[in-house]
Amino acid sequence: MRRDSIFYYLFQKYPTLLFELLANPPANAASYRFDSVAVKEPKFEIDGVFLPPETETPGVVYFCEVQFQRDERLYERLFGELFLYFYRNRERFQDWQAVLIYPTRSTEQGDIHPYRALLSSEQVHRVYLNELGEFEQLPLDVSLLVLTTLNQKKAPAAARYLVNRCQQELQAPADSRAILEIITTIMSYRFTRLSRVEIEAMLGITFEQTRLYQELREEATEIGMQQG
Repeated sequence: MRRDSIFYYLFQKYPTLLFELLANPPANAASYRFDSVAVKEPKFEIDGVFLPPETETPGVVYFCEVQFQRDERLYERLFGELFLYFYRNRERFQDWQAVLIYPTRSTEQGDIHPYRALLSSEQVHRVYLNELGEFEQLPLDVSLLVLTTLNQKKAPAAARYLVNRCQQELQAPADSRAILEIITTIMSYRFTRLSRVEIEAMLGITFEQTRLYQELREEATEIGMQQG
C-alpha cells in the first residue's frame, strides 16, 4: 500500500471530501463515486477518479492525484493518462477536471513551463495542504488530510483535538468510530516505533486492530527499514 492510501481510503469513504477542497464544487457532488479505472493499450491504471452519476446527460469526470514525494515527470504522466482516458470515454463525459494535492509547494514538479496553460486554467486545481488555513477552522474531514502532513511535535496535540471534536460533533456512533479509527491509523503511520496500544493511550481511545491499520502499519515499517 502506498503512502497516499489514507487519502484514497478517505475519498472512497467520503467522496464529497474532494469537493470541499474546491472553490466551486459541482452541484451534484454528493452523487459522485470514487473509483480507480484501467486503460488498455497502453495499459495503465488511474487510482483517483471521481465518476459522475450515470444519467442521459454526460457529466464531468474529476481526476485526483495525491503527491507526497517530488516527481519531475508527474505532469507528463498525469496529463498523458488523463487525456487518453478522456479520449477513450468521450461519450460518457462532457468535460474533465483535475485536482492535485500536495503537502507543500516544494513537493511540486519543478519544470512546469510546458504545462503553464493547463495549470493556470479553470480545469486544474492545485491544493497545498499547509496553505488551507488554521487547523482548528477546517472542516473535520479536511483536517484529517492535514493531520497527515504535521510533524511529530504538532501531530499528537492536533490528533487529540480532532478526537475531542469528533466526539462532540458526530452524533452517530458509527460515524464517530470511523473517524476515530482513521485518526488512530494516521498516528500509527506517523509514529512507527509506537505500538497500537501506545497510540491509543496518546489519544485516550481504544479500538480493535483493523485491516486498514494493519496495511498502513506494515507499509510504514517497511519504509522505516529502507530508510535505515
